[in-house]
Amino acid sequence: MGLALGLAAASVLAWLAPAPWLDWQPARAAAEPWRAFTAAWVHWSGLHLAANLAGAGVLAALGWVARLPPRATLAWALAWPLTQCGLWLRPDLAHYGGLSGVLHAGVAVAAVWLLAPQPGPQPESQRERRRERAVGAGIALGLVIKLLLEAPWGPTLRSSAEFDIAIAPLAHATGAVAGLLCALLLRAWPGQRRMPA
Repeated sequence: MGLALGLAAASVLAWLAPAPWLDWQPARAAAEPWRAFTAAWVHWSGLHLAANLAGAGVLAALGWVARLPPRATLAWALAWPLTQCGLWLRPDLAHYGGLSGVLHAGVAVAAVWLLAPQPGPQPESQRERRRERAVGAGIALGLVIKLLLEAPWGPTLRSSAEFDIAIAPLAHATGAVAGLLCALLLRAWPGQRRMPA
């Protein structure tokens, strides 16, 4: 929950800064590696910012209600810069900004945590665990369908009826993949034990 709120707050503050200082630019990313982090805070319009702030709020609420542990937050934090690094697959995307790719990473992390068996003693009932897995499966299915409908292998930028900017579906896909990989890695890491939220 804290990471979602921190990303939202940083996005609001970055609204006041010139985007070229912070956005993802593949030509400058190796020399200016901070862009893998700061690009998530850049938004191209007020509507773009508002939509991503709403998404961060939803993820914060999900993390709170699902009692996702600190290890899930760490997985999401690790996926954050990897989301932007995946954009090197499309060097024609000269500039990128927005929180949506990192939000997709957070959704993937939450889905993995809800689906995977919890290590250690199981205080919750089997019924609660089945409900948790059903929610995780629904989130994962919704994420996969959304990504397939966006066809990230298509044009780099797409106009959208809902937004006043062009979107980059690849960022959503790279975020989801980064989140999935980081969550699986940290779920499998030795010494995992159930931690309080």
